[in-house]
Amino acid sequence: MKKPEATYLKDYVPPSHSIEWCELEFDIFDEKTIVKNTMEITASDKVDATLFLNGEDLELLSLKCNGVEMDTRNYVKNDRGLKIFSLPAKCTVHIATVIYPKQNTRLEGLYLSGGIYCTQNEPEGFRRITYFLDRPDNMTVFTTTVIADRKRFPILLSNGNMIEKGCVSDTRHFVRWHDPFVKPSYLFALVAGDLDVFSDSFVTSSGRSVELNIYVDKGNGHRCSYAMRSLKAAMAWDEKEYGREYDLDVYNIVAVDSFNMGAMENKGLNIFNSHYVLADEEHATDQDFMGIESVIAHEYFHNWTGNRITCRDWFQLTLKEGLTVFRDQCFSADMNSPVVQRIKDVKMLQQRQFAEDAGPTAHPIKPDHYIEINNFYTATVYEKGAEVIRMLHAFLGPEKFREGMDRYFILFDGQAVRTEDFISALTQDCSIDIEQFKLWYTQERTPILSVDGSYDAKNREYTLRLTQIIPKSVEGKEQKPYLYPLRFALLDEGGKELDFLLDDNSQTKHKEGVLIVSKEQENILFKNVAVCPKLSINRGFSAPVKVIFKKADYGFLMSHDSDGFNRYEAAQMLALQNMIGMAEGKEEDGRFIEAFGKALSDKRIDLMSKALILELPGVDMLMQEQKPAEIESLVSVYEKLLKTVAVTYKDVMSEMYEQLNGMDSSSIDAEDMAYRAMKNRLLGYLAELEDDYAKELCLNQYYNATTMTERLFALKMLEDHYADAAQKALNDFYDKYSSYTLVMNKYLSIIASSKRDGVLERV
Repeated sequence: MKKPEATYLKDYVPPSHSIEWCELEFDIFDEKTIVKNTMEITASDKVDATLFLNGEDLELLSLKCNGVEMDTRNYVKNDRGLKIFSLPAKCTVHIATVIYPKQNTRLEGLYLSGGIYCTQNEPEGFRRITYFLDRPDNMTVFTTTVIADRKRFPILLSNGNMIEKGCVSDTRHFVRWHDPFVKPSYLFALVAGDLDVFSDSFVTSSGRSVELNIYVDKGNGHRCSYAMRSLKAAMAWDEKEYGREYDLDVYNIVAVDSFNMGAMENKGLNIFNSHYVLADEEHATDQDFMGIESVIAHEYFHNWTGNRITCRDWFQLTLKEGLTVFRDQCFSADMNSPVVQRIKDVKMLQQRQFAEDAGPTAHPIKPDHYIEINNFYTATVYEKGAEVIRMLHAFLGPEKFREGMDRYFILFDGQAVRTEDFISALTQDCSIDIEQFKLWYTQERTPILSVDGSYDAKNREYTLRLTQIIPKSVEGKEQKPYLYPLRFALLDEGGKELDFLLDDNSQTKHKEGVLIVSKEQENILFKNVAVCPKLSINRGFSAPVKVIFKKADYGFLMSHDSDGFNRYEAAQMLALQNMIGMAEGKEEDGRFIEAFGKALSDKRIDLMSKALILELPGVDMLMQEQKPAEIESLVSVYEKLLKTVAVTYKDVMSEMYEQLNGMDSSSIDAEDMAYRAMKNRLLGYLAELEDDYAKELCLNQYYNATTMTERLFALKMLEDHYADAAQKALNDFYDKYSSYTLVMNKYLSIIASSKRDGVLERV
């Protein structure tokens, strides 16, 4: 078997030609689609007249240059593409091909699924539609005509603005679309089907009215209002925060069950799986609503960070994805709670990306080679990439970051660029060592920061010792110390921040409460510190590192830290230490139980944050801490600690639950979501008791629920803990929702993840 060949960044060569404009015509029939492709092609300087166009699984009908059929001696066709010889420096090439969307089981390019034609072209699907320079640095103006049966495919969509429509015959019609903005082929999109539409409009800051449409499978139109609301909020936010106004006359979204990916940001025609768009208050959970808000915004924000400015090559993928994830995280923080959003973002990073970074497939956010580019659509490129942008934001501050982003948009609009171009535009006024900071792009694995501290009461000095532990590269490359911002505070016994003087001979402070970490080892001296401080380090998760601080008083921080994220992190760390110790045969740590009670009763903590602080880290996080992981042991200690907490605080939790249960909290605003989150957290602990009281609570919540969030959680508690009552509730749920695919996915998930014996047989 032939060993797969790697593609290397160092071997990048600009395209030999550029395609200035492209006119496409799709003639859709039952068994085949005829694609006519007319391109204006210009040769680059210092190249010969040979052009290679990517193409796979295409049936070539004709090939013309400037209207003249080309001699077969002037081109060679193979399974990777089409090589054309002796082309003029500038010419018009016409190619007609046949493709078979119904047979396209790879679901790349144009495919037919569920009676709907869809495209998925990122990263290299367009070559399965027509012969083309299918690479992101070829930027082209597209005009697209779609022809199909009028009755079966009344909706014909593509990128840009609709410029013409009409009849071809008694049974067939066409729609022509024109996108005036250059884009690479991976952003091309086409949809043809019989769809419902939910429409609205948005008036931009300059006064233009933009038509907004969400096309969905038949019968789902009434479930689009939240997605539309999220879209309009994202459009307004991008204008306010980045000065970016939408640029076309229409913004179309297609959300169908048959789309094979999650979501795709094609210019002016985003395509989603319906899971990421459809929601109403009867059938969707709070997590669904927040997820929809985030992903709708993410794909919209790509209009400028990904579409108007795109990647020069696929090694630069984090240029658009890391930046856009950062933008959608900031949007969600502004729409909801900044602390809660930060906790959720870091939780995802630690569970997914830290695990990825610790494994054999660890890679930098900007890899230098790949065998299959699809394998780099990872948490590292996306989530860690966003953390790198966040650090730049911290170094620059909001005003200079905005100035840098404005400069980036002005300099590179309509271009395919590199991460270096982005960093250069962003950091013109930045005093940090940019070359050292760039190591975040090229080094892999999660950095570790070892922390130690000591207090000299006589001289009222606190010395902080920091050591960067640089993990080894997967491929044995030398790894160097990183540069990053480290937010911190010195706290007194009540959690109040202490005053101090920083010895600038030992450390340069970036700004108040932020240190610059840049060396493998450094000692930082704080003078005039009144009492022995409690150290709160990496506040707000200012850098994506693992902190090892053996002297950390996590019980204190869980109870008193004024930084909301660090309070959550302290709870997680204290619980992890407790459970790992239990797995090794040690007794339960009373500090966690005590700190849990303080957080539970602390009325200063908002309910959504409290619900997260009181969540135990999952078995997946325990597995990262124990090497090798003993799964049965970890599950056992996890469940034991859950029950211990429930037994200890049963009365307090019961009282709080009854109080929350008596409130009307059925809306989808942030406050009511917080009520439900806390209510479910309490019910989750009480259900561990497996007594009649908790059983009755679960039954009442299930049958009297006014939201899917409450009903679904109660159903899971019944399934996990009360087998005698669970089946009746499961049958009731099935009877109510069996016609709703997205809801039934949740139903099946509850059964598949059940704690009861015999789950595999039941599945």
